[in-house]
Amino acid sequence: MKVAILAGGMGSRLSEETELVPKPMLPIGDRPILWHILKHFDRFGHREFCLALGYKSEYVKRYFVDYQTLGRSFSLGLRAGTMTPQAGEIEDWTLHLLDTGLKTNTGGRLRRMAPYLSEGPFFFTYGDGVANVNLEALLAHHRRCGKQATLTAV
Repeated sequence: MKVAILAGGMGSRLSEETELVPKPMLPIGDRPILWHILKHFDRFGHREFCLALGYKSEYVKRYFVDYQTLGRSFSLGLRAGTMTPQAGEIEDWTLHLLDTGLKTNTGGRLRRMAPYLSEGPFFFTYGDGVANVNLEALLAHHRRCGKQATLTAV
């Protein structure tokens, strides 16, 4: 099941912190908030993510483009232009990094992610809220109730 994440807001309530870095990329420990959210979904077997980007989208893109090389050891063949990863675990994630506009509201961002989410149910969350929700139980509840949407609040 895919996971849609809103990661494009201005983060105005944390303006001192988000002037240079978008809110989902603010660190918790040595990793950004967004990484912790992805890791939580990963623990429940969800590994395909659609990230609705806007404000400072280049920061999110750069982090994940550099993630594989900066997060582990590797060998470079300079002449051949090759890179061989060494030991170290890298998550098996597929990320769709979608520019959804700087001032686009929630509904507009979701609409722009629709082509990536049309195959069935999906999770939808904010890119700045880490919570310990049992996703298996949540999905079972959703299916049992037979509704179009299920909302959790923390």
